[in-house]
Amino acid sequence: MVELKKIDTEKRNPKTMHIDTLSTLDMVSLINQEDHACAEAVKEVLPQIAQSVDVIYEKIRQGGRLFYSGAGTSGRLGVLDAAECPPTYGVDPGLVVGLIAGGPAAFLKAIEGAEDNYDLGKKDLEDCHFSDKDALVGIAASGRTPYVLGAMDYARSLGAPVMALTCCHNSELSRHADITMDPVPGPEVVTGSSRMKSGTCQKLVLNLLSTCVMIKMGKVYGNLMVDVMATNEKLVHRAISIVCTAAEVDEDTARRTLEKCGFSCKTAIVMLLLGIDAEGAKRALDGADGRIAKVIANQEG
Repeated sequence: MVELKKIDTEKRNPKTMHIDTLSTLDMVSLINQEDHACAEAVKEVLPQIAQSVDVIYEKIRQGGRLFYSGAGTSGRLGVLDAAECPPTYGVDPGLVVGLIAGGPAAFLKAIEGAEDNYDLGKKDLEDCHFSDKDALVGIAASGRTPYVLGAMDYARSLGAPVMALTCCHNSELSRHADITMDPVPGPEVVTGSSRMKSGTCQKLVLNLLSTCVMIKMGKVYGNLMVDVMATNEKLVHRAISIVCTAAEVDEDTARRTLEKCGFSCKTAIVMLLLGIDAEGAKRALDGADGRIAKVIANQEG
């Protein structure tokens, strides 16, 4: 068994050894200062993140799915990223799947022992009919969680691409992955509390993975999220604002156009930019892999 003090996320931070004696302002200032290391740590592994994005996108383009597997904070971050994809980008809820040791109940309350169950990682993937068409990202700050390793080994046995997201160099996870993303932000402010800097690094990487995959899928036009699902009043107003900005029209025109196409921002934008009806806009998008920029380029060509 690896000694905890040899694991990057478990080492003691010499800069915060007296944090319990500081004033509140000095305390939060020190934590904020330590948080600055997170973005720099992620910067060091951008090539591996980009490689992972390309692998995941290719699988999704061919009809596969993206799975996250994690325990504790790592699992919750994966579930969160997966849950936010459908409303933000209008994708099917089953396209990005977050699995956490102990199941959905573990998102709110720790399920003791679940993360130590190697076989459970495999079983959760089996229950989702995971196959070689899919891609898996195993997430573990410490780089050694049995539940995650079980999922990764099962995915690799099927021939699926497997990526590791950990905050330790030369971790056990890296030896079970095709690609390793290992941003290391240094020892935690509170020793071993990997929900802090390690969790921040993981959240940053997960944001990069899902956002860049969605951009490559045509879910973004310029920097506008044109496949947002208008499922509540806030998102209705956001959809209207997006159409106004992209097509340079007023709010009334944007709303009327959205109402004609089931509040599909992407369809409404193409309708307005090309002066065509909803069916014509949908056909144009289908012929351009759902990318508005490609629709415009095809029209100009």
